[in-house]
Amino acid sequence: MARTLKLRIWRGNDQTGGLQDVTVEANNGEVVLDIIHRVQATQMGDLAVRWNCKAGKCGSCSMEINGKPRLACMTQISAYPEDEVITITPLRAFPVIKDLVTDVSFNYKKAMEVRAYEHPADLKPGDARMQQVDVERSQEFRKCIECFLCQDTCHVIRDHEENKKSFAGPRFFIRIAELDMHPLDTLRNRKQTAQTEHGLGMCNITKCCTEVCPEHIRITDNAIIPMKERVVDVKYDPLRWLGSVIRKRDGIL
Repeated sequence: MARTLKLRIWRGNDQTGGLQDVTVEANNGEVVLDIIHRVQATQMGDLAVRWNCKAGKCGSCSMEINGKPRLACMTQISAYPEDEVITITPLRAFPVIKDLVTDVSFNYKKAMEVRAYEHPADLKPGDARMQQVDVERSQEFRKCIECFLCQDTCHVIRDHEENKKSFAGPRFFIRIAELDMHPLDTLRNRKQTAQTEHGLGMCNITKCCTEVCPEHIRITDNAIIPMKERVVDVKYDPLRWLGSVIRKRDGIL
């Protein structure tokens, strides 16, 4: 059965913009992206929105719905009361290009700053072997669809533009954690690099990134906190610190 839906959609660009009210019909089982497409087809032909798979796997349709970062294709209209006005705005942490489309190139720049996987020098083609038990911990992080909702909701990025130069954000902390846990990766000190080069210490583990992850990755508990704990062990445990100094002196690290 159809219902009348009241929306408030942000329209504009990087210079100016504002919320516009619109009323549209919605059917049972539809998601927010369906409604945006209907508005696009019937009332706002030039409404800009980014989307691709409509299956919650490409991460393209990230936006804020009633102030919460969400995927439009996975947000059911039935989740909202019939008399509620649904406000749809672009991701707040990134510059607006047009309407609901934002410039997320910050994330791709940060991705390039993370050192890639390095396999053992003596590993011959076809000889890379791993057991499932060796990859179970890091496999969770491979589910990331790069929707950047975690980046958007992280207040270190969201509320402080000046932090972007020195803070990679939760999406890239799980990337670093994944590589750090990789049984064949030979690049050492990824945890320390996360601290010194990517701003791991700026995260105060509020778990807001975990709460909005559509893939239910336990970003804080399984990646950020373990890395923080190990960095602290090396930095503040006197014996471990002395051992690292000796290894560096002897060229082991």
